[in-house]
Formats: sequence, C-alpha cells, structure tokens
Amino acid sequence: MRFKKVIAFATVMAMAMSMAACGSSTSSSSSTSSSSEAVVEENTTTESTTEETTEAEATTEETTLVSGKVSMSGSTSMEKYVSALIETYAEINPNITVTAEYVGSGAGIEQVIAGSVDIGNSSRNLKDAEIESGAVENIVAIDGIAVVVDPANTVEDLSQEELIAIYTGEITNWSELGGSDTPIVVIGREAGSGTRGAFEELLGIEDACAYASELDSTGAVIATVAATEGAIGYASLDSLNDTVIALKLDGVEATEANIVAGEYFLCRPFVMATNGEISEQNEAVQAWFDFVYSDEGKAVAVSVGLITVD
Repeated sequence: MRFKKVIAFATVMAMAMSMAACGSSTSSSSSTSSSSEAVVEENTTTESTTEETTEAEATTEETTLVSGKVSMSGSTSMEKYVSALIETYAEINPNITVTAEYVGSGAGIEQVIAGSVDIGNSSRNLKDAEIESGAVENIVAIDGIAVVVDPANTVEDLSQEELIAIYTGEITNWSELGGSDTPIVVIGREAGSGTRGAFEELLGIEDACAYASELDSTGAVIATVAATEGAIGYASLDSLNDTVIALKLDGVEATEANIVAGEYFLCRPFVMATNGEISEQNEAVQAWFDFVYSDEGKAVAVSVGLITVD
C-alpha cells in the first residue's frame, strides 16, 4: 500500500514537471515572437524614416534652385550656340527663364550697357569705348570664321594676301586666282556685325572693304553665296552647311583642330558681356554663367562646333 502511494506521488510530480516545462517553452516562444515583432517594427520604422529623409532632401534640393529671368541680346552668329544652351539649361533648372534676341553684336552690347538686357552677346572682342562704359568681356567660347564660295567655284585655297585683295577690290575676277572667268561678288555683313568686325580686324581692312552686298545675318550670307555665281562671303564656322564650299586659307582648312593648333588665322571669341562683373549680377545671371562654364555648358559648345575656354 505504501509502495502504491509512492508511485502515485511520483506520477503526480512527473506530470507537474512536464506541465511546468511546457509552460516554460510556451513562454519562451511567446517572448521570442514578441522580440521578432519588435525588430520588424523597428526595421520598418527605420526604413520609413530613411525614405522620409530622402524625400525631404530631394524637396529641399528642388526648392533651393535659383529662380528668375535672364535676358540676352546680340550676335546672330551666336544664335545656334545660345539656343542650344537655353534648351539644355531649361532641363537643368526650369526655375530660370532665359530669353535671347539676335540683333547683332553692337546692338547687344549697347543694350547691356543701357541696362535693358542682362547679357549682350558679341562675336568679337569688346571695344575700348564699350569697356569704358562699363561692359565686361566674358569669353565663353572660341569660333572660327570660314570663307565660303558658291558650289560651282573651282578655287580651293586663298592666301591671306589674296583674301585681302579680294575684299578691298584689288582682285575682281576669279580667273586672276586660277579659277573661271567669273566676276567676284563680294558679300559681307552689315555695319555693327561682330563677324564683320572680327573679320576686318583680323585682316586689317577696317573701313576698306568693297562690298557688293551687306547682309544682316549669318544665314543670309550663306544663302546668298550659295545662290550667286562668283560670290564669296564669310560666316561663323558652326553655321556652315553643304550648300557652300569653305575655302582653305594659306593651305589650312577651317576646322576646330586647326584653330586649336593655332594654324588657322581667322578665329574670334564669343563673348557674353555684362554691365559690371559677373559677381555683381543677380543670382539668376550668376547661375546662368555657372552653367555656361560648367562641364554641361562646355559640352553644348563642343556639340555646335565651338572651342571651349577655361
């Protein structure tokens, strides 16, 4: 009898211990589950915070872009370049509106000095009188000036002396240069044109040219030369097309590589003049120049056939 009581007691104790073990296991599982849920919740909170921070940074960056307007006026030779710059910049900073008119270098510089525009575009160096009036010369690229003839012309090369003689009226027929017996029709730009000013200054023939026609844009020069037998004209290198032939000068082709090497003598600066230093301009104008001189701005210059400056 006593033996049976001992067995019964042992059985009860064993059951109690088993139940205690189960309770411990359940408690442990519950604790582990709670711990896992806490980690997941913590990770979720961290990810949410990170996303919110990133969005906040993006919003801050967007709202800190400079806004405003930039107005330009001037050189028709710079139209292709300036238009490409404006198009690219609109994607980089849509908060700034940039406008440009193409009325000739001289007019553009006059307008910036008068304060009617922010920037005066010029395809020549500034004159002393313009600088004395407050204009600052900001060179943004280098361009070559090509001498072009109509497609039927058989002359391929001119020396500097021959080119001067043509434009001053000393040589008047292509037969004098080994070409056909065709009168030379001398085409040039209007007074005040940056291209004309640079062309005449580089050749030392200011106020000495015998023009048959003086046209008011680069496009007009190319179109007239292309359609006129015996015509010769000059135009920005980046404006050339296959309707005309660009002559060699002193045996050197009008190419970017030859300009960089210093072998082609007809080249000039592209200037974005300001009334006072760039640092004195409003934030929108300063932001524009930051872009023009940036890698993105230089890539635009290269894409239209210009030479970049540092």
